[in-house]
Amino acid sequence: MRAFKRSFATLSILLLSLPISYVANAQTSNDTLNSANQQLEQNQQTILQKEKEQETIFKEINTIQQTIATLDADISQNEQNLTQIENKINEIQQLIEQKKEEIIFLQDKVYAREGIMEKRLVALQHNDHTSILIETLVNSESVGNFFERIGAVATLLNADKEILDEQEADLKKIEEEKQEINRQELLLFSQQTDLEAKKAKLEEARQKRNFALKEMEQQYTTIAAEISNAEKETAKIQSEITAIQDQIAKEEAAAKARAIELAKAEKEKQEALVQQAVSKPSVQAKPSTTDSTTSSSTSSSSSSTRKEFYVTATAYSHEDTKNDVTYLGYNIKKNKNMKLIAVDPGVIPLGSKVWVEGYGEAIAGDTGGAIIGHKIDVLMPSSAKALQWGRKNVKVIILD
Repeated sequence: MRAFKRSFATLSILLLSLPISYVANAQTSNDTLNSANQQLEQNQQTILQKEKEQETIFKEINTIQQTIATLDADISQNEQNLTQIENKINEIQQLIEQKKEEIIFLQDKVYAREGIMEKRLVALQHNDHTSILIETLVNSESVGNFFERIGAVATLLNADKEILDEQEADLKKIEEEKQEINRQELLLFSQQTDLEAKKAKLEEARQKRNFALKEMEQQYTTIAAEISNAEKETAKIQSEITAIQDQIAKEEAAAKARAIELAKAEKEKQEALVQQAVSKPSVQAKPSTTDSTTSSSTSSSSSSTRKEFYVTATAYSHEDTKNDVTYLGYNIKKNKNMKLIAVDPGVIPLGSKVWVEGYGEAIAGDTGGAIIGHKIDVLMPSSAKALQWGRKNVKVIILD
């Protein structure tokens, strides 16, 4: 009888411990499932957030691309405008060259008249208009000849006046042409400068936009990679959840089978107790039950007053002359790199310091048989350099 009780107690302990073990395993699986579900939900929220960020960046990329397209169109239009201005500059330069030719021609006419007027003034110093008229009357051979002489004198006097009027008109025209050339040059230079500045500004804006676009594309790529990783992690968690659910199902099936076995064992136990009571009365021990609880957890220019005019400029070197010493005594063979020009002393005083367009500052230190009027010869270190200079119409400013 004592052995039966011992065996019965052991069986009871085993039967009671089995449900507790299965309950503990089921609780662990449920906790794991809850944790996986929470992580899955968190991943899904992350994916949604990243997709919104990706959509925002995509819109920004489209906006930047549209801005870049607009900038490219502006740059293209600006380049067309710049090309038009450059073509206009070339046209104006040709007109300027033509005007320079006209100015040089007028300057030579003025220079020639100055010689004529000088001779006439010398003649008038010795003879006034009245003495010319009296001399004409005295020397006339007849009345008809008298009137012919009077007409000739009037013609000469009127010619003097016409020369003076032409001289004044030509000088005025020269100054007007100079001012027009300066105005055209300043206007074109200003337009070209403005377009170059605009071009630089547009190019800088395009580079900034390209840099911003590159950053946005990098962010977009990064977020896309993060979404891909999150989706992979989500798939992994969903796989784990499926495995946990299968495990829970298996544990529930095992627990159900054990419950059936437990009920069967309990029934057999009761029958044994009844049989024992029938054979011998005894005090029934109340079966104890164990309750278990489940817990869970959760971004000007200055103006000049110095004398200036235009001249036709040719070039020469010491290799082109028989005499290496200039009119003012400069040895151009020993000083072949010096800045020196040959001039007409009546136009540009010898020894004066001048500035020549395209040549620089120089000394008017030589003359030449062909250098008459508004013509100069610039000194070059060699004949090859002189040929390279050729013939040009240039501005000259007398500095002192």
